[in-house]
Amino acid sequence: MKQDALLELERSLCAAAEAELLPRFNRVDVELKADGSLLTEADHAMQSRLQHELNALFPDTSLLGEEMDADEQRERLAGAEHGLWVLDPLDGTSNFASGIPYFCVSLALLVRGAVQLALVYDPVRRELFQARAGAGAQLNGKPLGRRLPLTPLQHGIGLVDYKRLPPPLARRLVDAPPYSSQRSFGSVALDFCWLAAGRVHVYLHGRHNLWDYAAGLTILHEAGGDSITLQGVSHPTLDLEPRSTAAALDAGLFREWCAWLGVVPRAD
Repeated sequence: MKQDALLELERSLCAAAEAELLPRFNRVDVELKADGSLLTEADHAMQSRLQHELNALFPDTSLLGEEMDADEQRERLAGAEHGLWVLDPLDGTSNFASGIPYFCVSLALLVRGAVQLALVYDPVRRELFQARAGAGAQLNGKPLGRRLPLTPLQHGIGLVDYKRLPPPLARRLVDAPPYSSQRSFGSVALDFCWLAAGRVHVYLHGRHNLWDYAAGLTILHEAGGDSITLQGVSHPTLDLEPRSTAAALDAGLFREWCAWLGVVPRAD
């Protein structure tokens, strides 16, 4: 993607989030989706606006959005001949509806089964995280991934979503945590970006979808971080099957975290 097109895309994404999300923050009615997750007017407004603007900027590239039904998502993923945008218009809907200022819009460009471009925008803090395949990751134009002194796992902060973990693992983490403190913030894409920025040390989530992780996990990888599923799969499959993720920015800390979890990379 040419630089001028990328800048126009970034402007559109940020402007949409500031116009559609911030005025509705903590001021919207909430409905339940079939899976029990929350949905608001802001989710619909963001997806509709970005679908229109992306089509105008990149008419040959289709879009897969979280708020599409499953059949349409499968159709879009299978027919992405000229690339595919993967959009989560509002990641952190529960936070957004409750007045917790931790949410974002997440957008990834998939080309031939790999993410080529990733954008995550936090309109509250006006932080734009961006990555391009093989070109590193940035926060508001400044490189991510600067190595800080290694923090041993026992002194680190774990960003862990207990709700979706296997119960024995969740109990083990509660009874004998390997880190010094734990957080759970409620936006997968933004969680990965905060990990890439060094704000937390290790990460664990038991179940998230393509639109949750496509952009954020790419930003973490381009910042130099590592990830793996609890089943030992190191590379995201970029399909519609939910996946788990254990991750860290520092390679040594990642190995220590995987050893504690008992996760071994699969040979395939």
